[in-house]
Amino acid sequence: MGWVPHSAIRSAPVSTSPTAVLYRMVMPAHVCPYGLKALDLLTRKGFEVEDHHLTTRAETDAFKAEHGVKTTPQVFIADERIGGYDDLRRHFGQHVAEPGATSYRPVIVLFAMTALLAVAGSHAAFGSPVTAHTLQWFGGFSMAILALLKLQDVERFSTMFLNYDLLARRWVRYGYIYPFAEGLAGILMVAGVLTWLSVPIALFIGGVGAVSVCKAVYVDKRELKCACVGGSSNVPLGFVSLTENLGMIAMAVWMVTM
Repeated sequence: MGWVPHSAIRSAPVSTSPTAVLYRMVMPAHVCPYGLKALDLLTRKGFEVEDHHLTTRAETDAFKAEHGVKTTPQVFIADERIGGYDDLRRHFGQHVAEPGATSYRPVIVLFAMTALLAVAGSHAAFGSPVTAHTLQWFGGFSMAILALLKLQDVERFSTMFLNYDLLARRWVRYGYIYPFAEGLAGILMVAGVLTWLSVPIALFIGGVGAVSVCKAVYVDKRELKCACVGGSSNVPLGFVSLTENLGMIAMAVWMVTM
């Protein structure tokens, strides 16, 4: 072999990416979703990941006992244990919802989607995204989807509803009837039919709801969770629920004047 000039010798490229070590469950019947999320997050942050699979329950339990942890996945960066997926998000300065924390996100997303549905429907039917029907459909879609969320677990909704609704406290069955009535009124408003039925329903449940919320929040000063998006939500009772009820009243008035 002939002599090769030193300038012609090229060393292998050296990676400058930071390295992380990840231990996660990868079993035939179960792949940990949080482990996949942690792997994805580390990769997107530019880390080279040493991805260690825990392939049996015994191996997983031994790993947790060795490191004194209760859950997997576990991430290590620069020989320091960061923790699980939520800990990793905190490490990178990302938001992590705390258990039981209140949030308006479910309501914001719901009304954004129903508004877009109304705009899309108006465009498809009339060739314009904004017509008189856009507002009508927005109100009807919102009522129908709010009812759908309540009906996913009507037992839980009715229990939360009893915390503040004045009529439900006097007649418990009203908590079960409410989401059906709201959904029916919303569907009729979208269809633009049986106004003689949809308008009284919306006026009644919206009026009772508005009075109940005002008394619970602004008179009695109680801090409660709103049942407006179902019984499992952490939306605080107040402005959002009042808006739902006033919106139903406004829709009823709108339907009469159309």
